[in-house]
Amino acid sequence: MGGLVLGVIIVLFFVVPQIIKVAKEYERGVIFRLGRYMGIKGPGLFFIIPVIDKMEKVDLRIITQDVPPQDVITKDNVPVKVDAVVYYKITDPKKATVDVANYRKATWQISQTSLRGVIGASELDEILAERQKINDKLHEVIDEATNPWGVKVTGVEVKHVEIPKGMQRSIARQAEAERAKRGKIIMAEGEYLAAQRLKDAGKVLSVDPIILRYLETLSDSAREKNTTILFPIEMLNLFKKEK
Repeated sequence: MGGLVLGVIIVLFFVVPQIIKVAKEYERGVIFRLGRYMGIKGPGLFFIIPVIDKMEKVDLRIITQDVPPQDVITKDNVPVKVDAVVYYKITDPKKATVDVANYRKATWQISQTSLRGVIGASELDEILAERQKINDKLHEVIDEATNPWGVKVTGVEVKHVEIPKGMQRSIARQAEAERAKRGKIIMAEGEYLAAQRLKDAGKVLSVDPIILRYLETLSDSAREKNTTILFPIEMLNLFKKEK
């Protein structure tokens, strides 16, 4: 009798775990009976038939997947190295299990090819200055490719764009030239506005605007510790005309 009880206990020890299954709140169990899809179980406690039924668990949480650096030639023929991160989750456990052999690997592969395709179709300035536009395009392309697998892409972010050292120096020189250009434009606009105001002031005071301009310059020079002030002959002639 004792041996029988022991035998039952041993059988239950091995059989019960094959019958009783538990899926966490973020998990679903995809059930196959003799190779045929039977349905989805979980979360919580449920039962399956040993040997006949087989279960595959699917995680429904958001998955973060790094896309390794890809060497790409941009649309304007600049070699760059770009990496990214993709966020996705399973929305249809059946498709993710039945329609694709390994949804993680498939999503990883399609993310790499999409990254190369989108970056290769963009110019360097667009990649550097319009990062969100590139992210949105990648999101759209990857999501469209993975949607038939029951995979929903929630976000894509380009992490780092590496460009050659020579190109970095060229970009720095271009930025410096652009800043110098803006400075000269602002200075020219300031001179133009100052000339307009001097012209108006000259009309009010009945004085040649050139004299007012010279007096303004003279006033600025007087702030320094100068001992000599030069008057151009043309300026003396202007003073005589005003008299």
